[in-house]
Amino acid sequence: MVKARVRGIYSTALTKLLLDHGFEIVQPSNTLQQRLRLESREEAPELDVYDRPDLQGVHLLGEAEALEAFLSILRSLLVDVIVRRWGVFPDGIYKGLVIRKGPSASSVLIDVGSATGEIANEGIRDPELRNVVVQVEGRRAGTEEPLFTTKIKMPGRYAVLIPGRQIKVSRKIRDRKARSKLHDLGEELAPAGWGVLWRTAAATQPSDVLRREVVNLAKGGQAVLQKAERVEAPFTLWGKKRFADVEFPALSKKGLDEVRRAVAPTIDGHHYYKACGGRVSSALEMAEKLLEKGSPEGEVKALLEQTIGAEYPIAGSLIKVEHVKLDGSMFQLGPAQVEAFDGGSSPMRFRRVFHGKGVYDGLGTRKEPGDWAVGTETIDASH
Repeated sequence: MVKARVRGIYSTALTKLLLDHGFEIVQPSNTLQQRLRLESREEAPELDVYDRPDLQGVHLLGEAEALEAFLSILRSLLVDVIVRRWGVFPDGIYKGLVIRKGPSASSVLIDVGSATGEIANEGIRDPELRNVVVQVEGRRAGTEEPLFTTKIKMPGRYAVLIPGRQIKVSRKIRDRKARSKLHDLGEELAPAGWGVLWRTAAATQPSDVLRREVVNLAKGGQAVLQKAERVEAPFTLWGKKRFADVEFPALSKKGLDEVRRAVAPTIDGHHYYKACGGRVSSALEMAEKLLEKGSPEGEVKALLEQTIGAEYPIAGSLIKVEHVKLDGSMFQLGPAQVEAFDGGSSPMRFRRVFHGKGVYDGLGTRKEPGDWAVGTETIDASH
């Protein structure tokens, strides 16, 4: 079975979906253990699922087969789900072409074939260098352009080979005996020129499993560097995991509400409210705790609507307008003033005033300071 780890505001619904389709859940939170009667398992995941920063969906990071299997499940259930794939492997290693100076004076652009990204100048010390072995900074997965480094590491399931002679242990491993054992083992196994970083899942693995992985990672690292000497740039030298950005529009959120309802008391609009964050999310949590304690659903819903109604803008409020395209690119359209909004099902009407000159897209007419535009947005506040 494929092992998955799930975190964030969609975790209950998505974990239920994964379990229903034969996935195995590892490192479950305490809440997931209670709701879904899961055992605590500290094994390494083949698929990681976690919130997008804006809470409007999730990021998926994992082995290609596991990631595609989960995307297939989401598409079969959620009619408006939006999936965006990243052009490079997170932590992927490439032989790239140095093409020109980056957007800032402190960076250089590197072409790796499937994408072009930045690397800090200090990574390219030779101004005459035309190709270089780089690695994608996995922590920046999903950004419009990848960030590269020349400090190559080899990630595995339980260990990561890192540059320099150093031994590190995941901070999540708190048992002193386990930390000491892993540190000593790392000192014994670290290949020449490499250090070892032990992942959280290493704490539960026998020494022979960890030893075998470090040996295999060292062989893999050597093979990558040897291949780099033979191939022409741009070339993919190594890549294992894939990354996908998944957005849940309104109908997807409602579909996930229904999945969650089979596991825990769930108010209509649960994931919509959770994605709002702040006081709205807190009010929802309080309301659903009342449902768990047996309070009448109608009274709880009325109380919730009254509470979150105070968080909606009113006529005269300033709001921020963002335009998001299907490819995920976002444009800040600036502030706007609400002209009319009753908090119900009628659209919000707002006005934006332009301050710069230009030409209106698609119209060909001139834009002048002081011009204004009126927009409307339907907000389903009633659910």
